[in-house]
Amino acid sequence: MIAMILAAGRGERMRPLSDELPKPLLTAGGKPLVVRQIERLVSAGFGEIVINIAHLGGIIETTLGDGRKFGASIRYSREVEPLEVAGGIATALPMLGDGVVLVVSSDIHTEY
Repeated sequence: MIAMILAAGRGERMRPLSDELPKPLLTAGGKPLVVRQIERLVSAGFGEIVINIAHLGGIIETTLGDGRKFGASIRYSREVEPLEVAGGIATALPMLGDGVVLVVSSDIHTEY
């Protein structure tokens, strides 16, 4: 199963914290928010994850890598400028295939 994590925003409401660190990497309970999402997705059976990135996206990619350390495959859809939710999904479509895809935000905590 494939999931997409939306992580391309600037995190304006989290400034100044998000000026140097992308919002998905801000920690809650000792763990980056996006890592919590990845762990939940993997535990729910999602082995392929696409993450869209823009603002400070290189830091996200360097931190998370290819997903092996989470037991998943992570690929990145890069946006030159943030495209909002629909634009981010449209840009990533070639990576998402023809099946059903779960799309989640990188900066929330949830139980699946």
